[in-house]
Amino acid sequence: MAHINSCLLLFIFINLLHLFHTAIARGGQHHHSGFVDKAYAGSGRHLSEENHLQRLNALARGYMTNSDLEKAIKAFHGRCGHISRTYSIGRSVLGVPLWVMEISNNPGKEEAKPAFKYIGNVHGDEPVGRELLILLANWLCDNYKKDPLATLIVDNVHLHILPSMNPDGYSMRSRGNANNIDLNRDFPDQFFPMNNDVDERQPETKAIMSWIKKTHFTASASLHGGALVANYPWDGTQDKSKNYYACPDDEAFRYLAKLYSGSHFNMSRSNEFDSGITNGAYWYPIYGGMQDWNYIFGGCFELTLEISDNKWPPANELQMIWNYNKRSMLDLVASVVKSGVHGRIFSSDCGEPLPASIVIKDINYTIKASERLADYHRLLAPGQQYEVTAMMPGYKTRSTTIVMRDKPVTLDFVLEPDITQADSFLPIRCNNRGNLNILEAISNPHLQISLTLVLILAFLCFLMKRKAIVNHFKVRKTIGQRRVSAV
Repeated sequence: MAHINSCLLLFIFINLLHLFHTAIARGGQHHHSGFVDKAYAGSGRHLSEENHLQRLNALARGYMTNSDLEKAIKAFHGRCGHISRTYSIGRSVLGVPLWVMEISNNPGKEEAKPAFKYIGNVHGDEPVGRELLILLANWLCDNYKKDPLATLIVDNVHLHILPSMNPDGYSMRSRGNANNIDLNRDFPDQFFPMNNDVDERQPETKAIMSWIKKTHFTASASLHGGALVANYPWDGTQDKSKNYYACPDDEAFRYLAKLYSGSHFNMSRSNEFDSGITNGAYWYPIYGGMQDWNYIFGGCFELTLEISDNKWPPANELQMIWNYNKRSMLDLVASVVKSGVHGRIFSSDCGEPLPASIVIKDINYTIKASERLADYHRLLAPGQQYEVTAMMPGYKTRSTTIVMRDKPVTLDFVLEPDITQADSFLPIRCNNRGNLNILEAISNPHLQISLTLVLILAFLCFLMKRKAIVNHFKVRKTIGQRRVSAV
C-alpha cells in the first residue's frame, strides 16, 4: 500500500512540475551643429527670441510631444509585442526616459545576428527624425510576413530605434539639451581632449556610450535636418582644416552613404553634394561628434543622415518626407545582412566560441567577434577581393581570401591552439568555458525550480519509504510477540 501511495505521489508531482514549467514559459519572455538653417539665421536677425520661439511652437503643431511619443512607443509595443520590446537606456537632464524600441523576431535574445540602431532628434530643433522612426517601426510591424524586405529585416537583424536622444531640447525648441550643450559635440574626440572629463559629460551622452558598450552594433545612423545628404567619417581633421579626411573604411562608408542616397527620392540628384554624399571634414569639420566615436570606440559603422532641407517643416509635410526616405531607411538596415562578410569563430581544441578579432589586409581597422557567441559582421564595399584574418592570443592566426560581389559572404574560422606559447591560456579557457556553461545552466530559473521540486519529491519519497520500513518492523515485532505468547 505504501508503494502504491509513493507511485501516486510521484505521478502527481511530475504533472505539477510540467504544468509549473509551462506556466513560466508562457510568462517568460551631425546636421552637424555648425550648420545654421538660412531661414532661421534670417529670423534671428529680424525677430526677437520670443517671436522666434513662437514661430517654432507654431511649427510644432502636428508633431508629437514627448508625452505623445512615449504613448506611441508603448502603443507600438502593445500592438506588435510579438516582434518587439521597449526599454530605456537612461534619462535626460530633466528626467525624461530615453526610450528604445527593439524590433526582431526574437527581441531581447542574444543571437548570432547583426544589430543596427537608428537615433533621432539628436538636436532638439530637428524633430523630423523622431516622427519618421515611429513610422518606420509601425511599417515594419504592419508588413512583417507580407513584404520581403520587412521580413528580411525582422528575421535577420536586431533593429534598435531611439526616436529622441534629446527630448529636453525638443520641448524647449532648442538645439542643445537642457544644459544648452550640443550633444553632437559632447563625445570623446580622437584629435582633441576637450571631452575627456567624464564628470562634464551630459547624461544623454553617457547613456548612448553605455548602450553601445552593452550592445554590439554593426552599423547605425543618426537622423538630422537642415540639408539633404548622407555624411560619413571622418568628421574632423587633426589640423582643423576643411579637407577630405578619409577613415580606414572610406570605401565601405561611401558604399553605405550611396546606398542611402541612391534609394532616396532626390538626395542623389543634389546640386551641392556629388551623388548626395559627403565626407564630414570636407563639408565642414566638427569635433566631439557621435559618428566618429561610434566607429573608433564602438566598432560600429555610423552615418549622419540629413533627411530634410528644412529643420522643422510643417507637420503636413511629414508624410511626404517619410515617403522620400522610407526605402533608404529600410535598405540601410538591410545592408548589414545583404553585404559584407559574416561568420563565427571557434576553438579546435574544445569547440568553444572564441571572441577573436577580424582584420582585413590593408585596412587599418579591427572588429571583435561577440564575447559569448563569437559571431562577427564585417561591412565591406562590394566588387573587390579581400584577405580576411582571424586572430586571438594563444591561437594560430588564420587567413582566407574572399571576393565580395553583390551578395554577402559567410566565413567561419576554426583556430588551432598555438603550442609554442608556454602559458596555460588554452586549458584554463576551455575549463572556464565548461564551468561557465554549468553556472549558466544552474542559474537558469526554470532549472532551479525543477531541481527544487525534484529535491522535495525525493525527500517525500524518503519519508514514505522510512515510514514503510518502520511499519514493517512494527508488524514483525507484533507477530513475534504473539508467537511468544502462544508458546
